Amino acid sequence: MSDHVILLSVPGLRGQDVSHMPRLSAKMREGDSSEISPSFPCVTCSVQMNMVTGCTPQEHGVIGNGFYWREKNEFEMWTAWNEVVQRPQIWDLLHERSPGVTSAAWFPLLIKGCGADYICTFAPIHNPDGSESLWCYTKPTELYGDLRDTFGHFPLQHFWGPLANIKSSQWIADSAVEGAKRFRPNFFYIYLPHLDYAAQKTGPDSDAATQALADLDEVLGSLFERVESALSAEEEANVLWIVASEYTISPVNHVLYPNRLLRDAGLLSVQEDEHGERLDTGNSQAWALADHQFSHIFVRDREADVVRRVQEVFQGQEGVAEVLAGEDLAKYDLAHERAGDVVVISEPTSWQAYYYWQDDERAPDFAHTVDIHRKPGYDPVELFFDPATKSIPLNANLVQGSHGAPPWSDSQRGAILASQPGVLPGGTLTDTDVADLVLRQFGV
Repeated sequence: MSDHVILLSVPGLRGQDVSHMPRLSAKMREGDSSEISPSFPCVTCSVQMNMVTGCTPQEHGVIGNGFYWREKNEFEMWTAWNEVVQRPQIWDLLHERSPGVTSAAWFPLLIKGCGADYICTFAPIHNPDGSESLWCYTKPTELYGDLRDTFGHFPLQHFWGPLANIKSSQWIADSAVEGAKRFRPNFFYIYLPHLDYAAQKTGPDSDAATQALADLDEVLGSLFERVESALSAEEEANVLWIVASEYTISPVNHVLYPNRLLRDAGLLSVQEDEHGERLDTGNSQAWALADHQFSHIFVRDREADVVRRVQEVFQGQEGVAEVLAGEDLAKYDLAHERAGDVVVISEPTSWQAYYYWQDDERAPDFAHTVDIHRKPGYDPVELFFDPATKSIPLNANLVQGSHGAPPWSDSQRGAILASQPGVLPGGTLTDTDVADLVLRQFGV
C-alpha cells in the first residue's frame, strides 16, 4: 500500500504519445502501463465522475458536460455543483471506511461542494454587468487568496478559448505543489487539461499537438519532483502516481448540426430580438444539447410520436453512427432520467455543433464570444479567433479533432500508467476501474 496516491487526469493522452514525453516515461519506467477505454459519453464531466465513483452515467447521473432541467426549462453547461453526482466518490468512501485518510481534488469539473478535504477549482465571479472576475472555489475558503498572492490569479483566459495554453496547467501544477506542502493529502486528484487544446484545434497528429506533449511533459517532470519533495519533507513517503487518459481525440473532417436539422423538420423554435436569434427550448417540440460527438435531444412532454420523428430526422444522415432512444440507451449505460429522449452519436470523423440559426447574420451575440454557459452545447470553435472581426468565428469546419463517441477502435483508447509495479491488472481497463485501483491502495 502507498502513503500517498496521486491521480493525474490527462485528456487526450494516447499510448503512442508517451514516447514523446521523456519525463513521464522515466517516472513510469519501473511501473505498469495499459490501455484504458472511456465509457460513453467520452467527455470530461462524465469520465471524471466515472473515475471517482467507479460507476457509469446511468448510475451517477452525469450524462455529459451539460444538463437540461426539465422542471425549470433550463440547461446548464459546466456550472453544476457536486450535488448532481448521485453516487459516492473516492473521498466519500475513504471517509466512511478509513476516516484518517485525507483527499484533495484539484480542478476536475463538478467538484464544487464535494466531500474532499481540500479543493481548488476555477469559479469566476459573474458580475451584474456581464463581466467576470477571476476567482477559484477552494476548501478551505481562504486558500485561494493565498494561492493568488503567491502565483497570481488563476489564468482563466489560458484555460479555455483562443489563448488556451500551458499556462493554465502550469498554474494548476504549481498550486497543487503548494497543496501538497500544506495538507499532505493521502489521495490527490489533479486535472491537467493541456493536451485538449491543440488536438482539437489542429488535429491530434499535428505539430502543435506534438509540441503540447513536450510542454506538458516539462510540467509533469517538475510536478513529480516537487510534490514528492513536499510529501517527504517530514518523513520518507511512499508515493504512487497514476496517470490516466480521460479519452483520446480523433481527427474530424465533418460537422453535423442537429439543431438546424430539427429546425428544418419544424420541431425547433427560436425567438429573435436585437441580440439575434435565441433557441426557445420551452416552445420547441425537440432541441439538441450538443456535446462534442453526441447530442442529447429533448422532446417536449416526451411525446412518443415526436421521438419517432426525431429518430427519422437523423437516421441515415451523413456523419451519424447511431440514433438511440428508450431502451436502446442501456446499450451504453446511459438509461438515466436526465438523458435525452433521443441520443445521436457521431462517426469518429464527425462532430456536432450547437448552431441553430440558418443565417449567420441572425446568430446571437454570444456566438461570437467565449461564452461556455449560454450556448446550448459545447463550442470548440472558441479556440479560434478571427482577427478581421476580433471575435470568435462562426465556422465549425475549423475544428480538426473531437471526442465523445464510444471507443469502437483501438485508436479511441487511451493510456493509463502507474509508477509502481503490480498496481494495474492485465488487459484493457475502463475508466470505471480507476476508483477501485485507488481505493485498494488504502485497503478499501
